[in-house]
Amino acid sequence: MQTTIDELLRRAVEATASDIHLKVGSPPAIRIDGELMRMQDLAALTPSDTEAYAQSIFTQKAAQTFKERGEADFAYGRPDIGRFRVSVYRQRGSVSLVLRRVVAGVPPLERLGLPPVVAKLAGESKGLLLVTGPSGSGRSTTIASIIEHINASRPVSIITIEDPIEALFPDKVAVVTQREVGVDVASASEGVRRATRQDADVIMVSEIADRETAEAAISAAETGHLLIAAMPTSDPGDTIERLIGFFPPEAQETARNQVATLLRGVISQRLLETADGTGRVLATEVLTGTHRTQERIMEGASRNEIVELIKDSEYFGMQTFDGSLLALVKQRRISVAAALNHVRNAHEFRARAIEAGIDA
Repeated sequence: MQTTIDELLRRAVEATASDIHLKVGSPPAIRIDGELMRMQDLAALTPSDTEAYAQSIFTQKAAQTFKERGEADFAYGRPDIGRFRVSVYRQRGSVSLVLRRVVAGVPPLERLGLPPVVAKLAGESKGLLLVTGPSGSGRSTTIASIIEHINASRPVSIITIEDPIEALFPDKVAVVTQREVGVDVASASEGVRRATRQDADVIMVSEIADRETAEAAISAAETGHLLIAAMPTSDPGDTIERLIGFFPPEAQETARNQVATLLRGVISQRLLETADGTGRVLATEVLTGTHRTQERIMEGASRNEIVELIKDSEYFGMQTFDGSLLALVKQRRISVAAALNHVRNAHEFRARAIEAGIDA
C-alpha cells in the first residue's frame, strides 16, 4: 500500500469528488458530478491494500460488526480532510470500501433548490415527513437542511437517530441530541421509541428500513411528535406502498389508515447533471398531506393515481417530477435530453416545452 487512506481522501476532496471506491483489481476510483473516474496514476489495488485500508479506519464497533457480518457502515473523519460515511464489505473473498464525503456545514433549504413548501412542512408540529430517492440523490443533505432549519427557528427538542452520524448540529434556538445506532442505541426502532420518552418534539431517523422502525415511526407520529425519516423509494406513491408493505397483510388496512392520517409530506428527489456539465441540480416531486391526499391513501390509490393527485394540487405546494424537470429546462439549468431520461410522459413534456418556446 503505497498511498495512505488519508492521502486518497485528500485527493478526492481536492477534486470535489462525492465518493471514493476502493476495490481489488482496479485503481482507486472517484465520483465527480455523478461520473466515476479511475485514478489512473495509481496501481490496481491488491487484497492486502484494501484490507489494510479498512483496518486503518475501523472503529472498534465496525471491526466487530465486519467480523460477524462481513460488512459494516460507520463514519470516519479527520480535521484537516473532512468527514466521510464509510461502507466496508466483502466481495469475491476480498474487502471493498466505498467512502462518501460529508460536506462540512448544512446548506439552507433554498440553496438546495427545494420548493418553498418544504419550509412549511418543516414547521409542522406532528406527523410523518418523509424524504425519499435512490442512493446518491441527496436525501441525507435534505434531511440535514430540514433539521437545521428547525434548529434555527423553533424552540423545540430534536433527537436524531442516525446510522452513522454525518452532520453535527450545535444547539441554536432548539436543543439537539444526536444518537448513533450501535453506539448510543441498539437499533433505529429502539432509538425512536426511547426518544418519545425523552421529551422530544422532533425525531429524525436516518432510514425506515424494516417493520420495527416503521411501527416505531408511526407510533411516534401518533403520540404528537414530528417524525422525519428517509426511505430509498422512487416517488410518493412508491413510498406509501413500501411503508404500508412493511406490515403483514392482516395489519395493512390499519397501517394504511394510520399513514393517511399522519402523513404531512413526501419529498422525492433526484440529482441531474447541469446543462453546462459543471455540477448537478435537484429535481423534486412533492406530495403534501391534504384532506384529499388522506382520502386517496385510505382508498388504496395506485402510484399513477397519486401522480394525478399531485398534478391537480399545485395550489397546495405539490409538484410532479415532470413539472420540476420542465421548470429546470425553462431555467436552462438542465438540457431537454437530460430531462427526458426522467420524465413519465415524454410526449406531454415535449408539448409543454414547445409551448414555452423550447426546442424539444
